[in-house]
This record gives sequence, structure tokens and C-alpha cells, in this order.
Amino acid sequence: MTGTIMRHVTAQTAPVPATSGRRDRLSPDAALLFAYGTLQFDDVLEALIGRIPRRVSACVPGWRAASLEGRVYPGLVAAPGSVAPGVLLTDLSRREWVILDAFEDDRYDLREVSLTSGGHGLAYVWPAGEVREEDWDAEQFRAHHLEEYAARCARIAPGLAAEAGQ
Repeated sequence: MTGTIMRHVTAQTAPVPATSGRRDRLSPDAALLFAYGTLQFDDVLEALIGRIPRRVSACVPGWRAASLEGRVYPGLVAAPGSVAPGVLLTDLSRREWVILDAFEDDRYDLREVSLTSGGHGLAYVWPAGEVREEDWDAEQFRAHHLEEYAARCARIAPGLAAEAGQ
């Protein structure tokens, strides 16, 4: 973990340019973010961006939120026949996108994913390695890690905003 953390990913359609520099992941018209991990939690969003954005339940077919070795957050990995549940964040500002992108581990690729609803969103996809057989358990995260994780997010948020030029 490089002082950042992750939370999203599911079905992939047209890839966004690969991550060659964290800020290069965002296009000027970045839209909806599919969150499948820690960014589903109000405490984490509030700590990072200072508010809870509008969201709707969403799922992406052909992906799963996998547990990762040595991490409390998941990675979105391809999984034919699976469906990854999450939320679609629908009203992020450009500033909030930049902060969340700075928060995400550099290893994630930002990709467009297809939703079961027929729409599309962007998701942080885990490229490979350190993927466990079991799916990530959001309720176990809530019970055992959320409080400490959200506190850590609150501590690093000012640095992420500054790093993002905010």
C-alpha cells in the first residue's frame, strides 16, 4: 500500500488509458464512479471529501470484489459468471474526483464498466496479483476495520487535497 487505498471495480468495457501517472487516469469529463469497496461507506467518503455524494445501488456483471492479500480493501477482478455489487456515485465534482483518484492505489486501472442496468460508470480495477479466492466481505470490514480506516482517511485527506492541487 502506497499511502493510498482502494474501493471499486467491476465489469469492464472500453478501457480508459492505463495508469502511467496517477493524474493521467482522469479524463476531463469523468462522470459516474462505481464504488465496490470502502468508498461505499459514508464514514470513508465524509473523511476524504467532506460530504456524502448522491448514489444509487449498482452492479457490474463479469467482475467480483476480491479480498486481497495483506489489505483490508478489495480489488475488482474479472470473474465470468459473477456480479459485483456496489454503488454508483452520481454527483462528484472535479475536485472530489481528483482527491479520490489520489487516494486510490497506483496499481489500480481506471476503466469504464458496464452496469447491469445498461448504463456505464468508471471503476478502479485491480490488475493482478495478491488476489484471494474469497470475495471481500463489506460487513466484516464494517465490523472490524471501518472505524480505524475512516480515521486514517481523515488524517491523510488534507495531504491528498494538497497533492491534488486543491
